[in-house]
Amino acid sequence: MEQHELLASLEALRTEHRDLDQAITDLQAASASDELLLRRLKKRKLALRDRIDQIERLLEPDELA
Repeated sequence: MEQHELLASLEALRTEHRDLDQAITDLQAASASDELLLRRLKKRKLALRDRIDQIERLLEPDELA
């Protein structure tokens, strides 16, 4: 992937991560929240965070080199 593609992917993942964060907050605030759905959303959010970190590492120059 080229840098501009990585940046576009990174922005899309950050947006989805933010949206999931809001959905999780809203679901937790609901009195009859669905625990299974909540766990799935949190798992997806963690996977997004991992992918965001991976792309950020690709975009940053290696400090040890």
